[in-house]
Amino acid sequence: MKRFLSMYRVEQKLFFRSPDVILFCLAMPLVVFVLITMIAGGKAASGSGLTYLQSAYVSLSTVGICCSAFMSIPITIVECRSQGVLRRMYCSPCSPARLLACDTIGSGVIAALSTLILTVAAVVVFGYRMPGNVFAYMAVWLLTMISMFSIGLMVASLCRTTKSMNVVTSLLYFPMLLFSGATIPAEVFPGGLRAVSKLMPLGVGIDLLKSVSVGCYDKLTLPVITLIAITVICGTVAVKTFRWE
Repeated sequence: MKRFLSMYRVEQKLFFRSPDVILFCLAMPLVVFVLITMIAGGKAASGSGLTYLQSAYVSLSTVGICCSAFMSIPITIVECRSQGVLRRMYCSPCSPARLLACDTIGSGVIAALSTLILTVAAVVVFGYRMPGNVFAYMAVWLLTMISMFSIGLMVASLCRTTKSMNVVTSLLYFPMLLFSGATIPAEVFPGGLRAVSKLMPLGVGIDLLKSVSVGCYDKLTLPVITLIAITVICGTVAVKTFRWE
């Protein structure tokens, strides 16, 4: 455990020293939230039963998950593999599995910190109060994070080179960030694009989070099963196809 914590501290420091993490995971959600709330915070979001403040909070609380799952995790793992780091660690007393666990936990901490910063701003500055159960929301947020991380780990396992990884992560990250309703509330999308957002894995998680945030628990079964299925399928593929070199 001591070795694990020592490695984790190093990996977490590296995350915080990354300009991309500070900009896209921590700063961007807060800036977008402030802009949306100042422009249309109290207005109803297209008959969804949410105000734009409520909708933007839920949507942007997943941006840290999106950045960590589709950029941080695959990039870190594939680069370590391509540079031979995992292979050398595999032949040493320091298990590469420990490095992967540290990176995954570190990404989870960044995602949680992104949501925490957003929550403090929403509650303290804009007076946001969640109508639904906070603990249920946290549980669904955690399920969404785990399911998205499983996709990221699957990408890291399937991509053998940095070039292929960059292509795949870009094809996942940018559409998921822009069209799932993560940065822009899906309520402002036209009908066709809104339907597309509901089909995206992150879009499923966002819709589920919005339902829980307002205390609507009557249509949770299918989204929860979908996220669990994504976790199981992608996690299994990640484990079966993973290579140290």
